[in-house]
Amino acid sequence: MKEFIFKLYLSDQQNREVRNYFNFLTTEMIIFGLRFAYSRSMAISGGYLMPGRKSIVKKETHMLNRSQAKWRLENWKSIIKTYRNKGYSYPTISRIKKEMKKITESGNKKN
Repeated sequence: MKEFIFKLYLSDQQNREVRNYFNFLTTEMIIFGLRFAYSRSMAISGGYLMPGRKSIVKKETHMLNRSQAKWRLENWKSIIKTYRNKGYSYPTISRIKKEMKKITESGNKKN
């Protein structure tokens, strides 16, 4: 075990709140919360934060052009394995596929 010391400048109310969290939560829960907050911050800065699985679908499809989406649909079995390894549920994968079909059918995306 190693001791970790850091410095924060907090108001009185924030100090009480942070002290309460550190006294009540386990180290694993604190790290989990920090990991979640970090991922959320990265999603906000990346522009794909939306509630629920919509953010996953958008993250996987918003930068695809028509030919990329077509290739993924043609190689769908290997793509499913990749998504399952990422921990995506089958309903989420189905929504990703649906969005890719829209991309291949639409004239709005570049080739």
